[in-house]
Amino acid sequence: MELYSILSLLLVVAAGFAYLNHRFLHLPDTIGLMALTLLSSVVLVGLGRLGVPAVLRVAEVVRTIDFHTVLMQYMLSFLLFAGAMQLDTGSLGRQRLPVLLLATVGTLISTVMVGCGLYLLLPVFDLPLEFIYCLLFGSLISPTDPIAVLGILTKSGLPKALETDIVGESLFNDGVGVVLFATVLSVATAGADAVDPGRVLALLLREGVGGLALGAGLGYAAYRLLRNVDDYRVEVLLTLALVMGGSALAARLHTSGPLAMVVAGLVVGGQGRRVMSATTEDYVDKFWELIDAVLNALLFVLMGLEMLVLHISGKVVGVGLAVVALVLLARLVSVSIPLSFLRQRREFSEFSLVVLTWGGLRGGISVALALSLPPSMPRELLVGITYVVVVFSILGQGLTIGPLATRLQRGLGRPATLDTK
Repeated sequence: MELYSILSLLLVVAAGFAYLNHRFLHLPDTIGLMALTLLSSVVLVGLGRLGVPAVLRVAEVVRTIDFHTVLMQYMLSFLLFAGAMQLDTGSLGRQRLPVLLLATVGTLISTVMVGCGLYLLLPVFDLPLEFIYCLLFGSLISPTDPIAVLGILTKSGLPKALETDIVGESLFNDGVGVVLFATVLSVATAGADAVDPGRVLALLLREGVGGLALGAGLGYAAYRLLRNVDDYRVEVLLTLALVMGGSALAARLHTSGPLAMVVAGLVVGGQGRRVMSATTEDYVDKFWELIDAVLNALLFVLMGLEMLVLHISGKVVGVGLAVVALVLLARLVSVSIPLSFLRQRREFSEFSLVVLTWGGLRGGISVALALSLPPSMPRELLVGITYVVVVFSILGQGLTIGPLATRLQRGLGRPATLDTK
């Protein structure tokens, strides 16, 4: 089927589900879309097993979609740029140390913990794996997903400082996660004996440092252009060109496109706003809010439809539920260690650890990385486990993080903040 027909199908389904959620369910957009697509996918899977021709044709359409390419090379750049533009750079500056530690040290700790835990857990289910593949899973499931976080947590009523920390971490640690995943994948592909530490270090520097530098350069260039014009149509086009051209350039240079777009979005959202007129700022914000809403809807419909072509057995679901507990434990530890260090310099509210742990949502990035695994690896098992964790994260954690924060605040009799100073 042609690309236009596939996009039309996804958009029609997304619009229909968005209407049903807004009209009847009244859930946060991300959660409502995920719930509806999963429910419809279960029904469609059942009909597909009965051999219904229309459902089989839909499944064939879904198989033609390269989920990894669509998300990682196209949609993610727009979503991260839009999210970074919405973030208060002043608040982020005050929270830079917690964000930095959680996005780097926290992601590394979680990757190792999940990898080791999965290696010990899988033999219990008669599904043993080599350690390198378990570590690969740890690298793809550890980053908190900015798409899920921005779609849920920003509407959950959390205090500004805590919201900034969670959203800021999620915007950066996906880039860290992608770099870690690429590194571990190269080791798994080449074999541990063939790994050159120098090449691994070069890969980390090119992807990570290169992405940060590229984003800063592109953001500054866009800022210089924006301050020389006062026409909202031209300025909206400049931001659009920044994302499309910048992500293409990052792919060409083999640097981290996600990190580049986060930094570029922060620069344009911070410095760029200072040179925009009120009219231009309003149009730019509304344009990127609309882009964010449309792509979020398409993303979660696409995630739900992927269930049509996955073969997830009952055993894999059981493993996935056990891994949910493992991932949450790893998140708790990976947050506790940076906070223990930070408490020597500043004070934190009593339940920052609880909210940061439960608010670490997983989403489309983890699914995309799992789907990018080559067939020569245990792809089907890892994809199945990933889907179980992501569904629990978005539906279970996403539905309860707001009420949890509210209840904790009422218990203390004051608002919750990450940093009390």
